[in-house]
Amino acid sequence: MEDVRLGKTGIRVNKNGFGALPIQRVSEDVAVGLLRKAYDAGFRFFDTARFYTDSEEKIGKAFRGMREKVIIASKSMAQNAADFNKDLATTLDKLQTDYLDLYQFHNPPFCPRPGDKSGLYEAMTEAAQRGAVRHIGITNHRLAVANEAIDSGLYETLQFPFNYISGNQELELVRKCKASDMGFIAMKSLSGGLITHSAAAYAFLAQYDNVLPIWGIQSDKELNEFIEYIDNPPVINDEIMRFIENERKELSGDFCRGCGYCMPCTVNIDISNCARMSLLLRRSPTELQLTDEVYKKMKLIEKCTHCDACKSKCPYELDTPTLLRKNYEDYMRVMEFGLS
Repeated sequence: MEDVRLGKTGIRVNKNGFGALPIQRVSEDVAVGLLRKAYDAGFRFFDTARFYTDSEEKIGKAFRGMREKVIIASKSMAQNAADFNKDLATTLDKLQTDYLDLYQFHNPPFCPRPGDKSGLYEAMTEAAQRGAVRHIGITNHRLAVANEAIDSGLYETLQFPFNYISGNQELELVRKCKASDMGFIAMKSLSGGLITHSAAAYAFLAQYDNVLPIWGIQSDKELNEFIEYIDNPPVINDEIMRFIENERKELSGDFCRGCGYCMPCTVNIDISNCARMSLLLRRSPTELQLTDEVYKKMKLIEKCTHCDACKSKCPYELDTPTLLRKNYEDYMRVMEFGLS
């Protein structure tokens, strides 16, 4: 069984984190069953957020009476101290606990610091002083914010997208975190559903001894794959490397990595998902994309003003407005005629 140490937090857990965003989509009974099964198999790190609707509540019910046996991380998207404290109180209530092992600022557009007038970092440290928070972290999709967080020395963990189709910029964050003894939590380890070869995904991330992947899990089938890897971890070999190299070629060029550096959009287009919808339709279960909710998100592309703000912020130099339009047209064809 492989373990990973989350930097200076001293937290040491199995190298399989449970990403609890997807359990919003399943019933309470199914979610609780998955969480307990993951625990029984060796998972110890469970990552949720106030933003993930009833995810916290489901974790609270799953681990009631066994709080000290698990590591629970949550997040707040608050932009001021009052909302931060409200989020924290709600999170603790939903999780049925009086402390969080790790509390993270959830993808803030800036790096919270003492004296920045938001009051966020002060609220976090006050929560830590009273024992409601044991370790302080930050999550992000922006390279500039992530680098500032590492360089600041204010944070014990960074959660950032990282997988085998990531670039050198993300790899440099991993290296900087290791040098700073800062825990690195890899979100989007399966690139939001674009990566379907879990063994290759696991083997790639296993190369980095300071990285804790969190896998988004919502079914027994998905969970069973990662349970198998606990005692029989896949390792990088020639076959897996050839597969990864082919994936990188296929997903090169006009491929949106879903990093979110372009966000927010001035007309609220969900660029991170909409700009890669064609790939999602072909590489993940199609029915997940052909819903009223996704349709409404794709229709927002019609409101694009071509301000090019997203294009100017893309670290991969994509023509994002054109990419959005292509994905919109493809999506509407699939809605009408199905996949060809």
